[in-house]
Amino acid sequence: MLDLSLFPPSARVDGEDLLIGGCSLRAIAERFGTPAFVVDEGSLRERAREYRTAMTSRYPRAAVCFAVKSFPSVSMIRVLVSEGLGCDVVGAGELRMALAAGADPATVVMHGNAKSNADIAAALDAGIGYIVVDGFDDIDRIERLAGPGAAVPVLLRVSPGIDAHTHQAMATGGSASKFGVSVDQAPAAISRIRAGGVADLRGLHAHIGSQITSLAQFEAEVAALAALGERFDVYNLGGGLGVRYEKADTTPTIAEYAQALVDAVRRHLGGGVEVIVEPGRSLVAPMAVTVYRVVTVKRNARTHVAVDGGMGDNLEHSLYGQCFSPAVIGRWDGPAQLADLVGRHCESGDVITPDVPLADPRIGDLIAVPVTGAYCFTMGNNYNAALRPPVIYCADGAARLGVRRETLDDLLAREMPVNGA
Repeated sequence: MLDLSLFPPSARVDGEDLLIGGCSLRAIAERFGTPAFVVDEGSLRERAREYRTAMTSRYPRAAVCFAVKSFPSVSMIRVLVSEGLGCDVVGAGELRMALAAGADPATVVMHGNAKSNADIAAALDAGIGYIVVDGFDDIDRIERLAGPGAAVPVLLRVSPGIDAHTHQAMATGGSASKFGVSVDQAPAAISRIRAGGVADLRGLHAHIGSQITSLAQFEAEVAALAALGERFDVYNLGGGLGVRYEKADTTPTIAEYAQALVDAVRRHLGGGVEVIVEPGRSLVAPMAVTVYRVVTVKRNARTHVAVDGGMGDNLEHSLYGQCFSPAVIGRWDGPAQLADLVGRHCESGDVITPDVPLADPRIGDLIAVPVTGAYCFTMGNNYNAALRPPVIYCADGAARLGVRRETLDDLLAREMPVNGA
């Protein structure tokens, strides 16, 4: 029988079908087509409440901001904002989405290692909670665009010099990181912000990476900020908590993560400060599955099972080497064979996950890939002019469309006519 531990909490086997939020994946594939992102909306809401409660019950001056980059859709942001979360945005585009979803500007934090004039102007116009100063250039831009006496609330991002135990592409807090200022540069940046008289420095920010499973690394992050000597009113500790992608994976719970952070804050900062966390992957990744249809099966030196999506909707394996645990819908007890689950794109790197057991895959089968709620939609693209998939939210047996499938007309919408033709 199918191991449901990696699927969204509402997942249930129903004969030869799989239900998410009480909705049949076979019916969803028939109605909306494949590939498609299917989100367990009820469990998503419960997870947002779990995050908020885990932090605020242990530390009243805590706030949770959704890392919009993990699933940048108005439909997703609207759900999470309605559950009391703020937003962590990168640039004017994500800010526009957050505001369109109904986010209170006061609960929005803007990041970005290379914020443009337009990004900072948008943040100033919206009156967001904090702009994160990522370097000296940000200070110059804020002073120029805001003008004298503006008192723009900012946080300074410090790279704490921690080499996180994760894939190199997801590590953001090491000494060679492109993000923030180094610990050695932090005193000069603090002095520069205060000397300008425009940016109002409220506190510090750090983020050490993504898909982190060692709680000790989060404590080291807090300790590194405390070691700067000065105590601030606000500490934004980023996100980064990992999730399970394969059966053998182990990760801390949200409660364990919250307790570790709160203990570290009290130990190194003495408590009383405002603490912000910015979960993305750990909030949304387990809450969605991608449904594909098998297009072809080739049994040669290796068995390749090719579906109607691929690196156009899931770049995780190509970029990070991330493996997944797919299931052939309806073949719960059949003999499994090792195969490479691949996509339809003309690229040898178009692999969703290699060497995975699949139960007698055949053309026309539906395959569900769990834990695709983070960064898969984010990095969707038009490789081979593929159409980006829809997003369907399921709750209490009802499926609703959050993002429609791209159309062929959409592909041509930005093309300009030549000589008026």
